[in-house]
Amino acid sequence: MNTLVDPARKSDTPPRPQPTPSKSARRRNRLPRMALYALLIAGALEALVPVLWVISGSLQSGKQLYEGTDPIPRPFEWGNFATAWNEGGLSQYLPNSLLYTSAAVLGILVISSLAGYALARIEFPGRGAVVGAILVIMIIPLPASFIAQYKLLITLGLANTRIGYILVLIAGGLPISILIMRGFFAGQPKALEEAAAIDGANLFTTFWRVMLPLAKPGLVAVGVIQAMHAWNEYLMGLVLFNDSSLMPVQRGLTNFISAETPQQQILLAASLIAVLPIVVFYAVAQRHIISGLSAGALK
Repeated sequence: MNTLVDPARKSDTPPRPQPTPSKSARRRNRLPRMALYALLIAGALEALVPVLWVISGSLQSGKQLYEGTDPIPRPFEWGNFATAWNEGGLSQYLPNSLLYTSAAVLGILVISSLAGYALARIEFPGRGAVVGAILVIMIIPLPASFIAQYKLLITLGLANTRIGYILVLIAGGLPISILIMRGFFAGQPKALEEAAAIDGANLFTTFWRVMLPLAKPGLVAVGVIQAMHAWNEYLMGLVLFNDSSLMPVQRGLTNFISAETPQQQILLAASLIAVLPIVVFYAVAQRHIISGLSAGALK
């Protein structure tokens, strides 16, 4: 016969007291955490000190910078930034980079999202071979393809043009971007697409209104990664452009690299101007990067 237990009597039983850890045990548990904090602080300082040195050097005179005796500018040479802007041609190169980066990122997002969705959801012969080909393309260094790309642009009449350079940037950023977006779409439940099909949505409507909004973290991650790549690209621009007025912002930094008349303080000021837009963009979107890569690329 089953014995009924009175809930009131059961609740009256006092909980068994938990043993209190000793001071030595708490101290031993605290040491690994303190070591981890110390390691993180050291890593942060290692990354922060060079940035502070660049900021300090950009505000010093050339004599003080070369002497290297005082990290604090005395006085603050704010005119270094005006010199970098005017003599380095940044007023012309910076808008070029803004155009190239914006157009390249937009093209990569459109193509990679469509291709990633097709590789994740559409069954077609050779789908695995396409994914394998993308992985092989990622192994090939980009400079190894410069000659082939340059010859193709000459054939198409796009050499020394903005459109040709943007197409090269898009082609270089597509492989990794497609794989990231494919991982995002593959990780979404198929029930969402089945429900959309029941409501009468076609394939493109399902992609545009249902699946693409769910892939926003992946789009942001791809946008940030490719924006940084496009902004810092210089070698292909040097190969492709004959007209100096079409060069990206990295070209302006080379105006202050000379063995005869070194202007390191102006170069540092120009570097800060060149990196500022991409730093602002990264600061705004950086919280999506980790979630985007971990949710998409690793699936």
